[in-house]
Amino acid sequence: MIPLKDIKYVLLDMDGTLLDKYFDDYFWEHLVPERYAEKHNISFGRAKEELLTKYKAHEGTLNWTDIDFWSSELRLDIPALKEQIKHLIDVHPHVIEFLAALRRHRKKVYMVTNAHYKVLDIKLKKTEIGKYFDKCITSNELGYPKERIEFWEKLEKVIHFEKDKTLFIDDLAEILKAAQTFGIGYLLHKTRASSKKSDTPHCGFTVLRDFGELLDSF
Repeated sequence: MIPLKDIKYVLLDMDGTLLDKYFDDYFWEHLVPERYAEKHNISFGRAKEELLTKYKAHEGTLNWTDIDFWSSELRLDIPALKEQIKHLIDVHPHVIEFLAALRRHRKKVYMVTNAHYKVLDIKLKKTEIGKYFDKCITSNELGYPKERIEFWEKLEKVIHFEKDKTLFIDDLAEILKAAQTFGIGYLLHKTRASSKKSDTPHCGFTVLRDFGELLDSF
């Protein structure tokens, strides 16, 4: 479905794309509200309501994935809480095989993520997928989230990729739209971001349900 033999650069999102988003969903929707409720002596339901308002206020900004910001905002040790449940961090099916195939075929492979560098460090240590990448680049490092065209402009200056020979895979439509506007040649929408949730994509991009679908494309 994608002519990988003609592609020179592969840009990959992390959460929901390479890694099961169940870890992040459980963390922000269950563990954080639980601890927030305990700290402020309120019900779990009220905690979720208050947190949802806070989350929405920062969605699509650098604060959204900045765990230092959320530690300060919520008065919780977010990095420590993530460490407590790091056993839930898991790689999607056939991701390792796909990454290994990219290396065998000498593609330039970059992780591009909105994740905070401290979270990136936790997840790379748990999954050991870092060895497959030429470089891992965070939005915090570039100063803009991937939803902004400025992210892509700065990324191009950092890794000097050729747009028409580049494949980008992400699980979020708004990010794919930004990459499309910038001119990335090949785009795939990774569905089944979480193993615990079903999804129905309606974003107009070619769908990738499982990385095994790409293994015969080289």
